[in-house]
Amino acid sequence: MLESDCITHKLRFCARGILALIKKILIFGGTFICKGTLNSLNNLNSYRMSMTYRCWAEIDLAALQRNLKQIRAALPSSIKIVAVVKANAYGHGIAPIVARLMRSGIHAFAVANLREAAEIEEIGSGWPILLLSPLLPEEDEELVEARVTPTLSSSQEVERFDLIGQKWGRRIPVHLKIDTGMGRLGVWYEEAAALYHKVLAHKHLELKGICSHFASADSDPDFTQLQRQRFIDTLGGLPELDVSNCLIHTDNSASLATFLPASPVNAVRIGLLQFGVQRTSGGLLNEVSAEPLFHFLTRIGLIKTIPAGTGISYGRTHITQRRTRIGVLTAGYGDGIPTTLSNKGVALVRGCRCPFLGKVTMDQTLIDLTEVPEVEVGDTATLIGRQGNEEITVNEFSHPAQHIPWETFCAITQRVPRLYRNDSLL
Repeated sequence: MLESDCITHKLRFCARGILALIKKILIFGGTFICKGTLNSLNNLNSYRMSMTYRCWAEIDLAALQRNLKQIRAALPSSIKIVAVVKANAYGHGIAPIVARLMRSGIHAFAVANLREAAEIEEIGSGWPILLLSPLLPEEDEELVEARVTPTLSSSQEVERFDLIGQKWGRRIPVHLKIDTGMGRLGVWYEEAAALYHKVLAHKHLELKGICSHFASADSDPDFTQLQRQRFIDTLGGLPELDVSNCLIHTDNSASLATFLPASPVNAVRIGLLQFGVQRTSGGLLNEVSAEPLFHFLTRIGLIKTIPAGTGISYGRTHITQRRTRIGVLTAGYGDGIPTTLSNKGVALVRGCRCPFLGKVTMDQTLIDLTEVPEVEVGDTATLIGRQGNEEITVNEFSHPAQHIPWETFCAITQRVPRLYRNDSLL
């Protein structure tokens, strides 16, 4: 490596360090978090609680920690947890979620891109960060600086990353991904042994993990079992493999229902389950009763009464059949309420279910308040979460919209403030 390249790299590294320190001071009130010496994290949004919100999300960080405690208790003690926090921690907010996860006994983080990895490094150091998506060729140079572990699917990636390691004079940690039936990333399982040996033959690569991904863990246990067996059989064909020095992982939240403790797997990737959403049951999942973290809230901005026969919202897709008391919610698809919930969704107001009327618009959604005459302007309406004895789960919110929970969380936009609770009992 040229001396000028080395100097440039060091300057860039120092600049990033300074910017990261400034960001920690601004976000965490000067509290720095590092593995083994975690300090208490102040409430990230305490200064905002006096503000007025039209639409917001409340996220219970203590529930996140309780969920991880349950997951850890359900797993064999030898199994490490890789927390998946891509897409802004599934829309929950990567900084506070990662900061709390760093206190919760997780082994590593998994992200989709280098920007997400950099955000984790700015919050705390010492945790491995696994990159689940492929790197673009022009991103290769950032591997060393970002300190991430890429996943390999092809011989071309082996050559590229080995060159980067050679240039910077260090070994690049990698995970080998095996395609057992997902048809997306990974080397096809029948060809995995050849790529495995190629990785071992490149001295600037260090094999730190082998993984796969299930295609239908929440809906097709037979195919999941077929994929699992393909993975185990493939590992059996790698006699040089030392699993004690390698992270072996194929399970996600849903596949814990069919998890095999006796397999070579020594890690699991946990995404949706840590956020309190269970899509399947059985197996280890029967020992976990995860609490939802995410509560999606808005308010009543206007109440009016309209006569029978009146068309509601754009396109007049709902015509009132009676004299109807209408509530105007101060949130719409610009906040993350999908238009596919038009005439299908519900909101909880004063503990009662109030149906959506007409099309969801960018900034407002109309609901029927006729059966709840005590509602007043300014009242809170719950879109996801509990109010009184009623609850709308993210699964219930997502289903009529033809969404999946992952999509629902990620679709709630940046103009919706995330407010974090730290004070619920552990």
